Amino acid sequence: MNADIKAPRDELLLDNQVCFALHSTSLMMTKVYKPLLQKLGLTYPQYLAMLVLWEQDELTVGEISHRLLTDPGSLTPLLKRLESEGLLKRTRSRDDERVVIVELTSRGKTLRDKAQHMPQSITEASGRTAERLRALQAELVEIRASLQKNL
Repeated sequence: MNADIKAPRDELLLDNQVCFALHSTSLMMTKVYKPLLQKLGLTYPQYLAMLVLWEQDELTVGEISHRLLTDPGSLTPLLKRLESEGLLKRTRSRDDERVVIVELTSRGKTLRDKAQHMPQSITEASGRTAERLRALQAELVEIRASLQKNL
């Protein structure tokens, strides 16, 4: 076979799938986070919920769920665990008792200070600059928005 002629690209090879590149990178990212988060006493999904609450406290379960692009039912056990750890409290809305409001405790607020090193640790582990990671993040957000339009 002539060296100048390339074999056709097989679109159904696993390594040619964007979805697998995203999935496998997400798995590796979670593995890097795990020991860092263990020092904070959090799992990765708990950390994401805490990020939402550190950004804006006193949200409903539905608002947190919407922000994390997840189902409220799957979020409830996670929030109960964080409550049992003393990081937040859940109360029923006075206006509508079906609505649960989530509020950080002082311990939950203090944990934010202990998590300040996380972004830098992830940047270092990635082998990329903060600027390159921000550009990648922006592109991924654009892709996510495009995909959401197709749902």
